[in-house]
Amino acid sequence: MSNDKRPEIQGFFDEASNTVSYLVVDPDSRAAAFVDPVLDYDPKSGKLSTASADRLLDAAEKAKARIEWILETHAHADHLSAAQYLKAKTGAKIGIGAHINDVQKIFTPVFNQKGPTDGREFDHLFKEGESLAIGGLTVEMIGTPGHTPACVSYRIGDAVFVGDTLFMPDYGTARADFPGGDARTLYRSIRKLLALPPETRLFMCHDYKPEGRDHYVWETTVADERARNIHVHDGVDEDSFVAMREKRDSTLAAPVLLLPSIQVNIRAGHVPPAEDNGKRYLKIPLNVPAEVEESL
Repeated sequence: MSNDKRPEIQGFFDEASNTVSYLVVDPDSRAAAFVDPVLDYDPKSGKLSTASADRLLDAAEKAKARIEWILETHAHADHLSAAQYLKAKTGAKIGIGAHINDVQKIFTPVFNQKGPTDGREFDHLFKEGESLAIGGLTVEMIGTPGHTPACVSYRIGDAVFVGDTLFMPDYGTARADFPGGDARTLYRSIRKLLALPPETRLFMCHDYKPEGRDHYVWETTVADERARNIHVHDGVDEDSFVAMREKRDSTLAAPVLLLPSIQVNIRAGHVPPAEDNGKRYLKIPLNVPAEVEESL
């Protein structure tokens, strides 16, 4: 295996969740992976659909790609994962960072979910520095916790898929206030990524088109992030970053799809089983003030 090859990469932007999913292909063998695939979910109606996932499948067919892996950078809080649907269509394995068990232990009680908290719903749990082959490509797992305890980045040839660790230079960095998140840990993970060769391509999981930019973008380089990232460019020390990140995070609302997403994504994209009426349900825990509780 060699990490010098340049993979073929196609990005697919889902505007409803501002998420980018990827098709990554070995140009020689046509072995391939999907990264962070989206299952479409309408929170107003509860309707699920597979349009975004089918777009990935169509692209893979056109590229004559053979999907071997579905790689999740973390348990997303802003979209549901299409991993199970795509596994059923392709036979691919689903992989995520080994610390997904920590996230399961945090959130399983929130939803009163039953079942194991050891990550067994995933086909493989990647440890720091572990690598695998996709055809002639080497995929190296880089642990990048901070946004969540289980965040990982995948280095494939000259490209790194950074999940929610970094955003484009004009947008900055990910929040670190979710349970198990930590701004200081996030800073150290970012510096690990920015120590890679300056020409390394970085692929974002999201873009939000900040003021002054009229189009979505999701590819940059280590050199560009080090020079221009508004939160963590060279010269920003750890304490300054932590102070900025914690102050900013204190003003942020919860993601719209946080509650539906987490209870599906910590289970590798499995939606809850059907109940005795044949329907599936997602739970919305209520935060009831004590002074209201007695009257309900």
